[in-house]
Amino acid sequence: MKKYLVIFTVMITLFFSGCTNRKDDPTIRIAEQFGLAYAPLQIMKEKKILERINPKAKVQWLKLGNTAAIREAVLSGDLDIGFMGIPPFLIARDKGMPWKIATGLSSAPLGLVVPSGKYTSLRDFGEHAKIALPQPGSIQHILLAMACEREEGNPALLDRHLLSLKHPDGMNALLSGAVEGHFTSPPYLFLESDLDDFEILISGEKAMGEPFTFIVGGVTEEFYGDNPVLYNDFLKAVRQSINFISENKNETLDILSEVYSMEKDKLHDLLYRPEMDFGTSVKGLEPFISFMHRNGYLDQELSQESVLF
Repeated sequence: MKKYLVIFTVMITLFFSGCTNRKDDPTIRIAEQFGLAYAPLQIMKEKKILERINPKAKVQWLKLGNTAAIREAVLSGDLDIGFMGIPPFLIARDKGMPWKIATGLSSAPLGLVVPSGKYTSLRDFGEHAKIALPQPGSIQHILLAMACEREEGNPALLDRHLLSLKHPDGMNALLSGAVEGHFTSPPYLFLESDLDDFEILISGEKAMGEPFTFIVGGVTEEFYGDNPVLYNDFLKAVRQSINFISENKNETLDILSEVYSMEKDKLHDLLYRPEMDFGTSVKGLEPFISFMHRNGYLDQELSQESVLF
């Protein structure tokens, strides 16, 4: 294992040493993903908030479907900033990804949705029951493993039951009975658990044992070092975008109802639930690091200082 990590690290070093120097380049490349937890990024994009802060900035938005695509874009030199859950960020950093966390973006409820009244604990899933979640190493997977360790002493208890599906497909599979559980995030968590036939068996916060940040922004060390002004302007834009959501609800709903193809009344109900918390703080980093290293998801015991700018 160590041999492959050395080879991987050397390849990254050689690749980035051959890249064109982007020092003082006004271009900033940001990955966007779908979901309510990423709402401030959509506001930043549609309102051109970063361009207003820094008129020289050339903002390029890359629509990427998952964390694996974001990691590949960073390694290929096509991306400066990517947003994702803390666990997949840590896995990438552990494998040699040259980036650190610059900011939090949102905290939101996550949870395992199951048919109402069918399960009372995690040990109740039968031999052939399937649980849908985005992918191994996702924050949903790690939280489920935390819950299994907390309740049953075995973080891998349900690994053989897992099925990797995108959130919309996971929701469809749950509603149709193709899977027995769906570990998901808003809006799917709300849409599923609001139905009488389904309930949340275990929440992400209960699995973790404390509150945590759902989405964080990772910035490459190269961009951070070469573009200090643009980096700080980006952080200002994140804060202004978050403030915009709370201070300009009507315009926010006008913008996001088109982005998410959702009626404004329904979007208002989902986006402004008390559980949805947009902010730049980063919570839960050390518990994730400790659990993931102890159970083999991370080879290194990373420190909070080593992964935060």
